[in-house]
Amino acid sequence: MDHIKQIEAFVNSATRGSLSAAAQVEGVTPAVIGRRLDALEARLGVKLLLRTTRKLSLTFEGQAFLEDCQRILNDLANAEAAVSLGGIRASGHLRVSAPAGFGRRHVAPQVAAFMQANPDVTVRLDLTDRLVDLLNEGVDCAVRIGEMADSSLAVSKLGEMRRLVVASPDYIARYGMPKNPAELAAHNCLSLGQQRGWTLRQTPGGEVASRKVSGTFECNDGAVLHEWALAGKGLAWRSMWEVGDDLRSGRLVSLLEDHAAPAVGIYAVFPQRRHLPLRVRLFIDQLKTTFGDSQYWEIGD
Repeated sequence: MDHIKQIEAFVNSATRGSLSAAAQVEGVTPAVIGRRLDALEARLGVKLLLRTTRKLSLTFEGQAFLEDCQRILNDLANAEAAVSLGGIRASGHLRVSAPAGFGRRHVAPQVAAFMQANPDVTVRLDLTDRLVDLLNEGVDCAVRIGEMADSSLAVSKLGEMRRLVVASPDYIARYGMPKNPAELAAHNCLSLGQQRGWTLRQTPGGEVASRKVSGTFECNDGAVLHEWALAGKGLAWRSMWEVGDDLRSGRLVSLLEDHAAPAVGIYAVFPQRRHLPLRVRLFIDQLKTTFGDSQYWEIGD
């Protein structure tokens, strides 16, 4: 029990930015929170938080530990709910936000499956590429891809996503296949804009850098670039969630795989709460089961 209280004190302090704010959430004094943090750091033998009179900041170790602790507390809440709620079904209204393209293709089908399994839940799905303010806009859960910057939100990793350079077999037959990133200069690269480079490893297994590309066409809508790549008009740098079916069917071919940047995370973010509503927990668990399965994203032979 002491270990759980220490972890809760750490998570609440890190996400709310002060001992007093954490103490208010837990209904104790800031001194109690401070003692729990001291005990946790002493037990682990590592500094997790840098505390001054003005602010708290996470150490490198603390940042890594925070995500694990949030997951542990969420899993504990799920376990408690499974035992205490028994046969109680999820109900109420669930509001979900997701990036437009990814949400249309991958989150919307999950919402449909979730509603079928939980008929007492109504859902509003907001598809937007804008960074939604969950607390002020009343959003229960948002799906995000890439680095998570806002530590005031709870985060649950759902899976990972790669971005690949792709082209149609017709384009490759006509213009050949680049063997390294430097050879992209000789190809028509379909891009989001001259200021938006393609993130690639400069050598196989080497450092990752953003490489500026050029071509005859730019568009701020990635779906259009995808369509042009399918039509054989050039190379495109697209996410696996968008081109996976085309790679499996052979409509597109993956290029420069040895130079691909590391995968980025797919996350569910949600407001910090001691007890998440059952409908939110179940929906996040469903996303994690689906998006965390490597076969869901697998290219195949």
